[in-house]
Amino acid sequence: MQDARPASPPRPRRGGVLVALLLGAALFFAGFVALGLWQLQRLAWKEALIARVERGLATAPVAPPARAEWPALARDTHEYRRLRLQGRFDHDGETLVRASTELGTGHWVLTPLRLDDGVWVLVNRGFVPPERRERATRAADEPVGAVTVEGLLRLSEPGGSLLQKNEPAAGRWYSRDVAAIAAARGLPGPVAPFFVDAWPGPSAVSPAGPWPRAGLTVLRFSNNHRVYALTWFALAAMMAAAAGALLWQERRWRRAR
Repeated sequence: MQDARPASPPRPRRGGVLVALLLGAALFFAGFVALGLWQLQRLAWKEALIARVERGLATAPVAPPARAEWPALARDTHEYRRLRLQGRFDHDGETLVRASTELGTGHWVLTPLRLDDGVWVLVNRGFVPPERRERATRAADEPVGAVTVEGLLRLSEPGGSLLQKNEPAAGRWYSRDVAAIAAARGLPGPVAPFFVDAWPGPSAVSPAGPWPRAGLTVLRFSNNHRVYALTWFALAAMMAAAAGALLWQERRWRRAR
């Protein structure tokens, strides 16, 4: 008959192993907290953007900013204002910029509009699909003579997209870079440092024809940053709890030994 012997208590982890586990937990905790704080920053930015868009859409159209106001233009205070412009289009100077919209991928049609005071403003007349890329396929819908355009003020997008840079020499545009487009087209005279997204309706640039299709500016934005922040903070709390449980277990084992 064998003697019943009490089970020996678990052996505590080596000091180096324990330190490595706690250090890893601390790094994960700090990373999760940082991600949560970043999501809170994104939340504040998104809420400010939504409020700015709503304010801009709620106001009546106004004249474009005068040249003296150009240096003070800023996204937080001026973008998405409703503007009303009067002038004449230079369709020979249009530029196609790669676009992805709810209608699919294609191009924005940016056409220079010369205002009555001689200032040039690039107008995003709307979206065209690949089969309407060539100007000849939609030339019949081009407005001629004096026109009135209503739209939203948008600030320049220099450089290109996140993944692709603009190639002016090759005529490849991935962002609405006002200064670069104006230089590539050789527009004479002052060029406003913003462009205008044309607004559909009775005062739209081409009310009789379907292309370019105006009114596709993104004005509704998903806002899940609060949920994301809570998720990251919850993971940080779980990591802290796991580290606390590890220390408590080690303390019990050391006492038992």
